[in-house]
Amino acid sequence: MVPYFDTIQDKLSYLDSAQIEFVKNSLDFAEEAHEGQYRRSGDPYITHPVAVASILADMHMDHQSLMAALLHDVIEDTDVSKDTIAKLFSPEVADLVDGVSKISAIKVENRAVAQAENFRKMMLAMTRDIRVILVKLADRLHNMRTLGSLQPAKRNRIATETLEIYAPIANRLGMNKIRIEFEDLSFCAMYPMRSTLIKKAIKKTRGNRKEIMSGIQNSIAERLKEDRIDGRVVGREKHLYSIYKKMKSQSKSFSQIMDMYGFRIIVDNVDDCYRALGAVHNLYTPIPGRFKDYIAIPKANGYQSLHTTLKGNTGLPIEIQIRTEDMDAMANDGIAAHSLYKTENGLNIGAQMRTREWLRGLLELQQYAGNSLEFIENVKIDLFPDEVYVFTPKGNILELPTGATPVDFAYAVHTHVGNSCVAARVDNRLAPLSAPIQSGQTVEIITAPGASPNPAWLSFIITGKARSNIRHFLKNQRFSESVSLGRRLLDKALATYSKSLDDITEEQIQLTLTESGFDNLDDLLEDVGLGNRIAPIVAHRLLPAKDTSQLSKEKSVKPLAIRGTEGMLVNFGRCCRPIPGDSVIGFLSSGRGMVIHVNTCRNVREAIKDNPEKCLPVAWDERIERDFTVELRVELENNRGVLATIATIIADGNSNIETINMGDKDGNLSTVNICIVVRDRVHLAGIIKRLRNSKVVSKITRVKG
Repeated sequence: MVPYFDTIQDKLSYLDSAQIEFVKNSLDFAEEAHEGQYRRSGDPYITHPVAVASILADMHMDHQSLMAALLHDVIEDTDVSKDTIAKLFSPEVADLVDGVSKISAIKVENRAVAQAENFRKMMLAMTRDIRVILVKLADRLHNMRTLGSLQPAKRNRIATETLEIYAPIANRLGMNKIRIEFEDLSFCAMYPMRSTLIKKAIKKTRGNRKEIMSGIQNSIAERLKEDRIDGRVVGREKHLYSIYKKMKSQSKSFSQIMDMYGFRIIVDNVDDCYRALGAVHNLYTPIPGRFKDYIAIPKANGYQSLHTTLKGNTGLPIEIQIRTEDMDAMANDGIAAHSLYKTENGLNIGAQMRTREWLRGLLELQQYAGNSLEFIENVKIDLFPDEVYVFTPKGNILELPTGATPVDFAYAVHTHVGNSCVAARVDNRLAPLSAPIQSGQTVEIITAPGASPNPAWLSFIITGKARSNIRHFLKNQRFSESVSLGRRLLDKALATYSKSLDDITEEQIQLTLTESGFDNLDDLLEDVGLGNRIAPIVAHRLLPAKDTSQLSKEKSVKPLAIRGTEGMLVNFGRCCRPIPGDSVIGFLSSGRGMVIHVNTCRNVREAIKDNPEKCLPVAWDERIERDFTVELRVELENNRGVLATIATIIADGNSNIETINMGDKDGNLSTVNICIVVRDRVHLAGIIKRLRNSKVVSKITRVKG
């Protein structure tokens, strides 16, 4: 038997002897469980868990993480259960292994849904223990290193998934070394020809650049020595994928991308970082607008560094990063740079806090997501590599993805603030809710009691938290409104038989629910409110045969009262734009609820012919209090300032113009279509009268479809 433990034993020197023994026992158990199993490459399967444990050992992860790495496939690929691992090792190790394991019992035809379900399970396990994702990243890294033995289609699919999900997660956790390797391996798997060409070009360029790089590096080191700053200077080389991405996004040639030199200065403490910055600014000319201080304001993943770009003696840009040793460890290994469970290092505490905040956000996304695909979509949205830093009115800093809007900011502050947001002030000036906010701005959200999210916000928000909360609110609001409308429609239909929903026995309701395939009455009422079921038919089902044999003749059934405050489930036809005072009729549109039309509307007449059972009499409620939009067609004389005259007349009539469109025009007359806001027919009549009295108006008509 191959002594697999010998391959990782040297890397375990940071653990004590008891912990090393636990790791060895886990390896022996995994080796026995995977006996007879082989990878696609032909290697014994146990080589994969050993390689994953080796990657984690390089990060100095705790012994339980290494045990989970060695056992991470036994639940999924062997007969060993989670309970067995918990008994033999520990419940903690069993939870880690289970978190990384795929859901084997999942039965779905769609691969995307299966992947989303597995991803959701892993992310939720990660919110309980961050080590789950570290084991998974190490697992994925070894799989990416051994992609060559797979079929091209599968290789491409795994590489795409790594680039879209796992590389951004590694970046979000500050694990820069793993992110770079993920990106380069994915790029090579997806575009083998392109990656080969860029590799050859880099190799060729490296020789030409060596002398210049060495000269710059020596001059920086000398300046630091003169200023008595202890530090080391190392050259930075762009990795494959970053070169390709820049060439593609900036439409630049390879030589243009490589016309920039990068160096990293690593010093002992934060004070020396700023002293080193002054030293290099004295040595080379800084390029304005290219300085960033990620030490004072760290990135969301805990990354800290000073960034500056200088102009060298040859005129070529020089990128400099300045950081401490701790910051360098954090930049490379992120959340895994120090043990999360025993460090008292202040740097890592800040990183832990940011990670915990992100994990809390994941739990909220999970809570409000409708399904796994929506959850993974929201997580992808939040894995943005670039951030803007904005201030609350109290001076606190919030990190948001580039392009975030005041609505995203409102939800980042608190879900309630987002749900009740009505306006925003950016740097003390009112700003559109859809306008992207910039780093350094102060954002104040104006809220109002009773306000609710606008569905139109979904078209411009970019954070997963805002999107999932708005969708959740609208979904709940739609449900409650459709149940309320369904109850009113059903009560009206039952009134034909001199009954109401309260008169129906529980036994009869349960019988109807069973026949219709619903779990409870609210689900049935929702379906009626959405227009998917016709209320009179449901009413007929709810009543015993003896009650439906004869319609009520004792009382006439009143039309359904329209209040205008029913919400999303009662809409007003844009074809005829009904207003209080018009004779109206309701049409039940499947999935949309009820649409109110003017009786004479051509569209509703066609609907009555095809589906008479979906039309029902409605009337305006006496207490209706809201504004309605009507469209007027106005023929005007072609005089200067005529539109201003019309706008003044409408404003004097206590109305606003929503839209105005120019129509036909000849030598003397122009036709203008104007949408205005009115309360009812009386209000509209007053405005029309004012317009007719104007000398510039020759004809005015209301557009009704």
